[in-house]
Amino acid sequence: MAKQYSPSVVEKSWYAWWESSGYFGADSGSTKPAFVIVLPPPNVTGALHIGHALTVAIEDAMIRWRRMSGYNALWVPGVDHAGIATQVVVEKKLMHERKLTRHDIGREKFVSEVLKWKEQYGGTILNQLRRLGASLDWSREAFTMDEQRSKAVTEAFVRLHKEGLIYRDYRLVNWDCTLLTAISDIEVNHIELKEEKMLKIPGYTAHVQFGVLISFAYPLEGLGEIVVATTRIETMLGDTAIAVHPEDKRYKHLHGRYAVHPFNGRRLKIICDAELVDPTFGTGAVKITPAHDPNDFEVGKRHNLEFTNIFTDDGKINSNGGAQFEGMPRFTARVAVIEALKAKGLYKDTKKNEMKLGVCSRTNDVVEPMIRPQWFVNCNTMAKVGLDAVRSKKIEIIPQQYEQDWYRWLENIRDWCVSRQLWWGHRVPAWYVTLEDDQVTDLGSNNDRWIVARNECDANLEAQKKYPGKKLQLNQDPDVLDTWFSSGLFPLTVLGWPDDTADLRAFYPTSVLETGLDILFFWVARMVMMGMQLGGDVPFKKVYLHPIVRDAHGRKMSKSLGNVIDPLEVINGISLNDLLKRLEKSNLDPDELNIAKEATMKDYPDGIAECGTDALRFALISYTSQSDRINLDIKRVVGYRQWCNKLWNAIRFAMGKLGDHYTPPATVDVSLMPPICKWILSVLNKAIGKTVTSLEAYKFSDATSAIYSWWQYQLCDVFIEAIKPYFFNESQESESARAASRDTLWVCLDAGLHLLHPFMPYVTEELWQRLPQPKDSCRNDSIMVSEYPSPVEEWTNDKLENEMDIVLDAVNKLRSLKPPTETNERRPAFALCQGQQIVDTIQCYQSLIVSLSSVSHLKILTENDETPADCATAVVNKDLSVYLQLQGALNAEAEREKLSKKRDEIQKLHHALTQKMDAFGYREKAPRSVQQEDMRKLTALLEQLEVISEAEKKLDAKTGNN
Repeated sequence: MAKQYSPSVVEKSWYAWWESSGYFGADSGSTKPAFVIVLPPPNVTGALHIGHALTVAIEDAMIRWRRMSGYNALWVPGVDHAGIATQVVVEKKLMHERKLTRHDIGREKFVSEVLKWKEQYGGTILNQLRRLGASLDWSREAFTMDEQRSKAVTEAFVRLHKEGLIYRDYRLVNWDCTLLTAISDIEVNHIELKEEKMLKIPGYTAHVQFGVLISFAYPLEGLGEIVVATTRIETMLGDTAIAVHPEDKRYKHLHGRYAVHPFNGRRLKIICDAELVDPTFGTGAVKITPAHDPNDFEVGKRHNLEFTNIFTDDGKINSNGGAQFEGMPRFTARVAVIEALKAKGLYKDTKKNEMKLGVCSRTNDVVEPMIRPQWFVNCNTMAKVGLDAVRSKKIEIIPQQYEQDWYRWLENIRDWCVSRQLWWGHRVPAWYVTLEDDQVTDLGSNNDRWIVARNECDANLEAQKKYPGKKLQLNQDPDVLDTWFSSGLFPLTVLGWPDDTADLRAFYPTSVLETGLDILFFWVARMVMMGMQLGGDVPFKKVYLHPIVRDAHGRKMSKSLGNVIDPLEVINGISLNDLLKRLEKSNLDPDELNIAKEATMKDYPDGIAECGTDALRFALISYTSQSDRINLDIKRVVGYRQWCNKLWNAIRFAMGKLGDHYTPPATVDVSLMPPICKWILSVLNKAIGKTVTSLEAYKFSDATSAIYSWWQYQLCDVFIEAIKPYFFNESQESESARAASRDTLWVCLDAGLHLLHPFMPYVTEELWQRLPQPKDSCRNDSIMVSEYPSPVEEWTNDKLENEMDIVLDAVNKLRSLKPPTETNERRPAFALCQGQQIVDTIQCYQSLIVSLSSVSHLKILTENDETPADCATAVVNKDLSVYLQLQGALNAEAEREKLSKKRDEIQKLHHALTQKMDAFGYREKAPRSVQQEDMRKLTALLEQLEVISEAEKKLDAKTGNN
């Protein structure tokens, strides 16, 4: 074995061997119980970030543990075509390389360019997944736009339409004027503005003003004026009416009268009986109340009074907005409208206004609310089924606190806009019928003319039935489906739906969905709704939501802050210079680049050290106790990289002590072992039990904590140190202890590596392969297909563990008494024991205490013995105090301060306990057993105070203080 652990060497070749050996595959015909996870499909053109690494670490830990525990474990890989993200990337590439837009080359050639890009760069993610050790069943790899998945998406759309759950209508949608498409809520970021702010908006050279409320007047027909206010002054060009609060007495008399639009001459009816029902973007739709029925408005119906689409798709003012502004970009018009209002004497004032500004996460353009014809999914009935699934525990959400978010989302669900005006994605399977004698032939001008079908041939047959004898033409809707529509079907489609496949029968519903808490609604809820509607059952039985990874300062990771962490840079290591070079190649503007560089130099002055996959995975999982966010500090990952070296050295030590010809026994007899061997097996049992129960409860950080604590603080720090004297002393009388130590050491290392394997797959495989195996054992070729440890009843020894707790506490106290300048000096120690039981315990482990605390010898004192002078003192418990003789090295002031702190600590505990016992009703209500235990604690605290007082007296006598 190499003297030092090297992650790059260890992680070089194991994955290819695992994959070629078929260890990742699952069998749909197996009689083993199934455990199934579908990997949340990352975007095909992207690269995995640290959040993906967390997903992989958690899911692979679950899969490897279940596989080792006898399950038919299936982990399905897949990637998402990521409609908007991919189209944006390829459009940028076209413009950068050939100065062309997608419209210049046409739809067919553009889709061909995207497919080329996918083939060229789509493999990046798959390679990263392999590098992270993900034991995915690659034979079932899926892509949301491959043939099988595309067929399923079409089938789902057709079925939902036939069931009346998909329809086409005019609705208000989020519109991106740069992408020229509707976008989903999840693609809209909301910027909180507390006051006026000038922002850089794509397509505009000057910064644009936001965070203000602008007041202006509408002239009334013969009655003066009415003042209104808006955060979007340019939208006033499309105003069709003025809605006034029904209880505002100032304007009650204006009902039914008209204001005159200053720019297009339109008459704006004033409505005083209106209820705001959709305050989107601060304005929105109103419902006319029955009190009045003005012309042009229908009682009880929603009317969008401001949004009349005065913008063209690319955000310019159209002819409805007034001739002087036509063709003007919307935010240029913002300034122009204010100037024009001022010229007419209608501008009043501008005040700061707190607001949320919606911007597209892809383009940073301000999202425009637009009324557009779109395809929608009616979610009402499906949402109710999804609510019932969680309420009835058919689906369990972990952590449970997120159930409330689930109820809040689904109880207030809106219909889902599933069409996108993109070229990359699943084409909407709908054809528009144009008849020969139609006066208006615009695509979609008649909503009743749409035919939804699996293909054009089926659509044509249906059109002929619907319009017999008519000459007609079919044109497919150019829109594509929202990416969430196809990913919402993913648990079904990766298993072969809509076909009745063996995989679907064996593996649906899946076992658990593990993903980030930020897409609980956008993805998880949609999978549940569509899975139950189309698949007849929940898509998964449990949902585990992991925290969102942030930087060490708690900031969201973003390219503009320069704090995005690439998992491969942590695995391989990277210099500060290369980190800065990566930033320079990004699309950051000069100001953002400077901020990002400064942050990078501050956080990584020496770059990032090579940590390896195992350390990164273990660190990420250990962080999951932070329920909603992980503030990732790379130093913690480096710490686990150093811990891997500790494991490496433990095996190197073992290999030297076991010898070349050692053969482990098939079983071990604990009754014949020294106490230290019995103890390590007992605490190993506890670690196994804690790890398994934590994994079963999805408390992954508790599992890593149990494993780490056992390996570090019990195996390496205590057991290995404790057995070293048996091997230094080759005497015959210690042969049985040596033999027992060898066997126990092998058992511990074998079980410990198995326990750790799901979290650190590479180093555990490497080290396990080096361990000797029992003779005639049916040994598996790899640790990953070996059996996961389970507790051995006869190893449990609570009495011994309690004794060792006292012993190790005494050792730690003695170590703490040593002057920090003394590293190798061994000094005499004393143990003051109150009672025969503690005397027996300390006598039994006397040599172990001497060895672990590095003292020259340990003398046992009883209550009648005089405690020695020149000693530093520490209280272990009420029955035991330890002393370290520091002749010539005793710092009286430091010792006195330490004793004083300990006295204060004990007095606080004593005060709190006394208050509890003196409280009203304590003696009447507290159980007798509780009162007895409290009295025992009180007595123990008083005894500890006596020990401190005695030590202080000796110190005073030594220094001459009275």
